[in-house]
Amino acid sequence: MQGAYLVAGLGNPGAAYADTRHNAGFLAVDGLCRRIGCKLKPERPFESRCGRGNLAGQKVIFCQPQTFMNLSGRAVAKLASFYKIDVGRILILADDVDLKLGMIRMRLRGSSGGHKGLHSVEKELGTDRYARLKIGIGRRRQGSVHGHVLGRFEESERELLACVLERAADQVVAAVTEGFEAAMSRYNGLVAKMAD
Repeated sequence: MQGAYLVAGLGNPGAAYADTRHNAGFLAVDGLCRRIGCKLKPERPFESRCGRGNLAGQKVIFCQPQTFMNLSGRAVAKLASFYKIDVGRILILADDVDLKLGMIRMRLRGSSGGHKGLHSVEKELGTDRYARLKIGIGRRRQGSVHGHVLGRFEESERELLACVLERAADQVVAAVTEGFEAAMSRYNGLVAKMAD
């Protein structure tokens, strides 16, 4: 699938981590795959759950690394190498504690900001010049960051989360079909809740 895009959502595998804030990347990829009817299946050579789809004529490989967050880059690099995917066609979806819930922000490069999954991707690819879509999960004023990111979304946050994931999916589609600059211009920012 040379010339394909690689869209990887970061998270931790297993029921213990399902629907946690740190798995926002997994949740976004799940939503995208549901939208286009793409099935994710375990693929051991890539240490990932993978699926292949098409967005307006563009081939896309979807991936959820199963290495645990801190080693996410290993799976991303294996897929990129095998399919000869240029770093300019890689998009990583990940949570961000420095953005409040309701914010999404795509960037074409940058530091990991302390996110161990993004740090792993940068290390394995050997560059920070890959696109990333950061999904805000907020930061609590009290308690540990670790406990917060591994906690589940509260019921009161679910409606907003659904809107965020829908908008993130829209942004990925725009990035692949219209270009990253257009997607950033149109979708970066605060996501409003759907009207009651």
